[in-house]
Amino acid sequence: MERVIAVHDEVMPKMGTIGKLINELEPLVDTTSVGKQYDVAIKDLKEGYNLMMDWMKGFGDRFDADEIMEGKALSKEKEAWLVEEEEKVNIMKNKINSSIANAQSLLDKNLE
Repeated sequence: MERVIAVHDEVMPKMGTIGKLINELEPLVDTTSVGKQYDVAIKDLKEGYNLMMDWMKGFGDRFDADEIMEGKALSKEKEAWLVEEEEKVNIMKNKINSSIANAQSLLDKNLE
């Protein structure tokens, strides 16, 4: 549980960065090949954002506050769920980090 929450806590502050990058990329989208790259980057950022929102909802539906925050013992079924959630949270983290890196790279190239 601590590892899962630690990944969430590491990535959650990046939600603001995602919004900022989307706002910077949107005016650059057009029908050129470069403009289309910006559109793809926006879609990737939104996908990462949605993964976070969906993951948080699903996680909150599976575990109660005492299990998440207080270390309350988990049933065997919930222990199995936690393994699944650790996989999901790491996939989400990788998607968010890669989409931010890609968007930032495109913006950096635009400034050159």
